[in-house]
Amino acid sequence: MKNNAEGSEKELSLDDIRAFAKEVIEKEIEKHAADGLGMVDYALASGGGRVLGHSEPFTHTKGSGWLPFKNQYGVHQDAQRVLEPSFGEPGKCFPLQGRNGYVVIKLRTSIIPEAVTVEHVSKSVAYDRSSAPKDCRVSGWYKKYEPVACDGADLSSQDPKKMFMLSEFVYDLDRSNAQTFKVDSGEKRIINTVRFDFDSNHGASHLCIYRLRVHGHEPDSVAISESEL
Repeated sequence: MKNNAEGSEKELSLDDIRAFAKEVIEKEIEKHAADGLGMVDYALASGGGRVLGHSEPFTHTKGSGWLPFKNQYGVHQDAQRVLEPSFGEPGKCFPLQGRNGYVVIKLRTSIIPEAVTVEHVSKSVAYDRSSAPKDCRVSGWYKKYEPVACDGADLSSQDPKKMFMLSEFVYDLDRSNAQTFKVDSGEKRIINTVRFDFDSNHGASHLCIYRLRVHGHEPDSVAISESEL
């Protein structure tokens, strides 16, 4: 009986371990599914987010394969990289000309914004991180329609009355490679378009954008009145 009792206790203990291990694994899977931050990214390309415009791309010359191919809206074919996971791979970014620039993003749906995340390559695998953005600004607005700009016109032009500041912050190279900043949406305004302005970088001659994320929650009502815009 004693052996049976001990065996039952041992079996129960193994079951507990298995259950605990299963719970840990499920939580890690859930965290990974949440993109490592535990927050929905409404700018994610695979979820419907897309780049509407950007400043001049940085182009290599003399034999490099990186060329300034653009679509009919004037957006470079590699611009969507800023809305995709880079998986920490150095160089898997969208480079912009000069030490400052901007990116305009259409979100997958209308949201009340709560935070944004700027991600660069980790210092543990990077040769040089001086191309990372430094002084950043984020603005948002509700875009009713998208003008067709076959000539590559700047799609970021918006009515300044409908465009408002969400956040200003500094990307710090001494912190983690993915840094999240809270935003102020005023009276809980609804947006579906954001613009990231990078006023400076950390010293390089060009600016590298690895990934941009926008977090928030969808409004209770899908109806958006003029007074909310």
